[in-house]
Amino acid sequence: MATDVLIVGGGPVGLYLAASLLQDGVGVRVLEQRQSRNMHTRAIGIHPPALEALHGIQVASSAVRDGVRIRYGMAVRGGRSVGTMSFAGVSAAFPFVLALPQFRTEELLEERVNHLDGDAIVRGVRASEVKDDGGRVTVVGHAGHQRVEFEASLVVAADGARSRVRDLLGVPVRARNYADHYLMGDFQDPGLNAGTAVLFLEPGGIVESFPLPDGVRRWVVRLGRPAGGAGPDQLAALVRERTGVFPDAGTNTMLSAFSVRSTLARRMVAGRVVLIGDAAHEISPIGGQGMNLGWLDAQALSPLIRATLSGGRPDNVERLFKEFDAGRRKAALLARRQSEINMLLGRPLPGPLLTLRNLGISAAAATPAVNRWVARRFTMQ
Repeated sequence: MATDVLIVGGGPVGLYLAASLLQDGVGVRVLEQRQSRNMHTRAIGIHPPALEALHGIQVASSAVRDGVRIRYGMAVRGGRSVGTMSFAGVSAAFPFVLALPQFRTEELLEERVNHLDGDAIVRGVRASEVKDDGGRVTVVGHAGHQRVEFEASLVVAADGARSRVRDLLGVPVRARNYADHYLMGDFQDPGLNAGTAVLFLEPGGIVESFPLPDGVRRWVVRLGRPAGGAGPDQLAALVRERTGVFPDAGTNTMLSAFSVRSTLARRMVAGRVVLIGDAAHEISPIGGQGMNLGWLDAQALSPLIRATLSGGRPDNVERLFKEFDAGRRKAALLARRQSEINMLLGRPLPGPLLTLRNLGISAAAATPAVNRWVARRFTMQ
């Protein structure tokens, strides 16, 4: 099967790129290994630059309709506010962070892709070989026991942190593991600070709390070691111990434990294959940058693909791809540094240092210029 662009990976990043290209008349096929969507994916936060990108493919309005607009973030210690950060000035069009479960975001993106081309998404195919002859790229895959072959002018790997395509190409990565472990889950919202994200800066480690649609609130607790087999009851007890708020374990709808690592591919462009999203750079989930960073990769890549397919001068196209590679890897490094700062702020501290940190946060929150700067950094501006 031949097409202009073959996208390996039908998650939020691959689907966004597919919609962006399809609406400009580019032929696209999306290979997705899964037969059905993962309903327990972790990502929930959509930052203003990503919302602007989604607006460009006519998905933002539906996402905003279905999500929760978080206009403020609040830091709390011992039941008292340490400071508040407003997102009012971060974007004229989208002055908020949107909270929407990833599965719903993927549904909206898939609906848009199907509207543009009902045959674009091919499920149940696992890539097993990538052959780039310098003019066309062939991807061999398997659908069950059947061998299938796809040919394209360009291939984009958006197949996640454990990218099969990246491994097949032999692209090296720089990996970093962190001594940060988290347990998180979704529970019925007990009526805490409606529409506000709350960070509990407690001696035992940070507890994060975010509103979700349908009266649900997500709780994220930092742990000193991997969560092991901890369940909803243990998570609810940890939240109560550190914050005084007691989520009802019986209302739990999602539970996930994770230890933090980052991986950065040493290059994002390998011949006529491009890595984007988690395939190119896995970032700590703390701060919610990963999915957004992938969308911004795809947004930057889309015009380069169109320039290549329209017969642009080879030397000019090569220069544009080099600039893309350097620029997006730099953006990934900045996102990783921001995630490291976010994790650092959430680590346990002895009393005097905890007090000093909280005083610093309070002073920053009380200074409008600093508050705006922090809000812009947090929302990837």
